[in-house]
Amino acid sequence: MQEYVVNRPDEGAMERALRENPGNAAGTVLRLAWQAGLLRDEIQHLTWEQVDFLDGAIVLPDRKVPIGRELADWLQALRDGRDRSQETVVLSDRDHKPLTPQSISRLARAALDRQGQTEVRLIDLRHDFVLRQLEEHDWQYVSRITGVEAAGLNVHFAEHLEEKKISTRIHREASAQIDEFALWKLLRAEGISPAGVSLWLTWQAGLRLEEIVALTWDQVRGDRLCLERREVPLSGGARKVLEDLARQVGREGFVLTAPRSGLPYDRTRLSKLVRAALIRAGLDDLTLRDLRVDCALRSGGEGQILSQARRQGWTTRNEVASLLNVSRTTAYNRLKQLVNRGRLTQVGARYYLPEHVVPPEKQEVAVLSYLEREGFAYRQDVARLLGIDVSQCRPLLQRMLAQGRILQQRQRYILNKENAPREEGDALAVPAGGEGGKREV
Repeated sequence: MQEYVVNRPDEGAMERALRENPGNAAGTVLRLAWQAGLLRDEIQHLTWEQVDFLDGAIVLPDRKVPIGRELADWLQALRDGRDRSQETVVLSDRDHKPLTPQSISRLARAALDRQGQTEVRLIDLRHDFVLRQLEEHDWQYVSRITGVEAAGLNVHFAEHLEEKKISTRIHREASAQIDEFALWKLLRAEGISPAGVSLWLTWQAGLRLEEIVALTWDQVRGDRLCLERREVPLSGGARKVLEDLARQVGREGFVLTAPRSGLPYDRTRLSKLVRAALIRAGLDDLTLRDLRVDCALRSGGEGQILSQARRQGWTTRNEVASLLNVSRTTAYNRLKQLVNRGRLTQVGARYYLPEHVVPPEKQEVAVLSYLEREGFAYRQDVARLLGIDVSQCRPLLQRMLAQGRILQQRQRYILNKENAPREEGDALAVPAGGEGGKREV
């Protein structure tokens, strides 16, 4: 196998080359390769329709490449100087016709040689663009705008970076928020490709990747999948994509097979195809696991959880695990999804319907407003005010006492007016729990 060599150009030499080629074909080629990371074939076929001056980007079939103000202004000036008879961006200086791939390479070679960059190739300008992006951005962003998969970034470019390794882990503090519009757009674009089918079966049927690679046509039976240990209903969209795939490849053997070997996809390979598709669609931080969790919530789990919270007033992780017959970790992830989507509010270890409880970040203001209005409150009054259990009031009240916001007189809590200043607009309407009369606990 040929060694993957990266010859980085000298930045000063590149700047001189651009100045010496202000508006000709060579200058266009150099700019598109070095400042936008385009491949030779992409440079050859680039049209003005693909240059989005409004958003500052070059829109290619498989990706969208942001361009800086300098390049955008240069391209705008180049277009304004044309007679608009040709839609192709890179044209010959002599006859104003599109260039062949060989002519593009020859122009770049001559311009680079004049600056003493004899070892630098046209492809090296793209490589340098990739490396500059990796020095400033995370791998997901770079993969999306360059079209290079994460594994390729690590193998070919990591040794040229200071850290010597490109992390391909997704780091985030909260659960992923699924952009359903972008996901549906991706599904339509992918069609019956391996990535498209995998995404359908994950998001709409909740299948794990190992179940997808092992799926055979014998297991596809109308509106459901008959797996080894369970039956899975198919949504209309998932059923249609399988029917479209069957018309093209037939109904024998495995559902997804590699085009060359005819063998079922390796789990790792299929995972990379799906990951690349998600990155191209701008869904960088979305994983197949996120899609499975979302499927579980939409296929009955969400309704059951919300019904229990409505019936009981609240629910917990252990109760959800028992209700859905899932692990405590899975139950926690589903509850977290509902909290992130605003369907539940978490207070301590309990989860409430939002309309029945004051969220933690507003509890202190609610208590202070109540004490200023009523004069004092027992713990039971606070619980009723906030819509939570009496036992859950203790941490809040202890914290407010420690901060000097309130004072305690035996079982009563009163406002410390000297150390609890109110800001205009702090008053909060009492939630569905109501004020009620004061009763000693």
